[in-house]
Amino acid sequence: MAAKPLVIALEEHFLDAEIKAKFAPNDAAPGRGPGMAERLSDLGALRLKEMDAAGVDIQVVSHGAPSVQKMDAESAVALARQANDRVAAACAASNKRLYAFAVCPTPDPKAAADELERAVTKHGFKGTMIHGLTNGVFHDDQRFWPIYERAQALDVPIYIHPAYPQAAVVETYYKDYLGKYPNLATAGWGFGVETATQGIRFCLSGVFDKYPKLQIILGHMGEGLPFFLWRINQALSRHGNAGQGAAKSFRDIFCEHFYVTTSGFFSDAALQCCITELGIDRVMFSIDYPFVPNPPGTEWINPLQMNAADKEKILSGNAKRLLKI
Repeated sequence: MAAKPLVIALEEHFLDAEIKAKFAPNDAAPGRGPGMAERLSDLGALRLKEMDAAGVDIQVVSHGAPSVQKMDAESAVALARQANDRVAAACAASNKRLYAFAVCPTPDPKAAADELERAVTKHGFKGTMIHGLTNGVFHDDQRFWPIYERAQALDVPIYIHPAYPQAAVVETYYKDYLGKYPNLATAGWGFGVETATQGIRFCLSGVFDKYPKLQIILGHMGEGLPFFLWRINQALSRHGNAGQGAAKSFRDIFCEHFYVTTSGFFSDAALQCCITELGIDRVMFSIDYPFVPNPPGTEWINPLQMNAADKEKILSGNAKRLLKI
């Protein structure tokens, strides 16, 4: 009998108590159901027990949204550094069951680049995660490019993750239904729209011309972008768009620089779309713990009809290669 493939889940969250204390009400409330606070604060026995019960061998943990993206620069840098030290200690105590993406203090991009380097070189972190917008600014803006320059130099990826949408967006698009469906503005729709927009803007910004080895991860089956990839590519290649006749198409750029994960999205059809559009080497398993429990993720992926080599790539091989685990 073939050995069971290693299972790595790499969008698995925690909340640092000091950072959480700074959250606005909208950021603290969505999705925080019974038992959630305990699981988000735990980087030890409970987390490992629930990993074991579901057959998850390794988690790459990351701070939950919005992390420090909505803070002033001074607070963001200090809190990120302290949180990264605390999670590094938890990872060191886990016997190689936990690795981490760094908290990234984007309100001070130069300090964020330095903190990324410190987290990678001192603590062995596997990249960094950025949530939503930074005080209303999309992260393709050139003020943030020092972070991407450093990520390329360190050969680590940037994970772009959702956060609660901007107040004006919520007011315009979602407010009529939030009383009955509060998750419409979050995982039900708003998260994906905002994060997919980040992904599109990255492709159009020229950041990948400047940093051609930079790699970006999107969760939740790529926030819908693999499904829309053909249409976006075709539309941006029409007459009057800068993509017309360009050396690299939108699709080329996306498929060269983006990975996607299955976090919180256990759909055979969506997985097949991602594999078809991006290729098997750019799809990685994730669960989105604890917002999504571990068992539905492993119970979905394990019996999936797929050849053993491809399943191993999704479960751990691609993550091992990208993150050097």
